[in-house]
Amino acid sequence: MSSYKELVLWQKSVELTTKIYTLTYKFPKEEVFGLTSQMRRASVSIASNVAEGSQRSTKKDFSHFLKISLGSAVELADLD
Repeated sequence: MSSYKELVLWQKSVELTTKIYTLTYKFPKEEVFGLTSQMRRASVSIASNVAEGSQRSTKKDFSHFLKISLGSAVELADLD
C-alpha cells in the first residue's frame, strides 16, 4: 500500500466525518461545545488513527491504532 488514502476504511471514515459535520451544523448553538464537539472529534479521530497507524512500521502498531479508531467509532455510536 502506498498511501492510507487507498484504504476503504479511511475513505469511509472521511465520508462519515463529512456527514457528522453536516448533521451537527444543524444542532442548536448551545450544543457547539458539548455534543457537537464530541461527535466531531470522535469522527475525526477515526480517520486520523487509521492514517497514522497505516504509516507505522509493524502490523502490531497498525492494529493498535485501528483499535483506537474502533473506540472512537463506538463512542460515536453510543451517542445516539
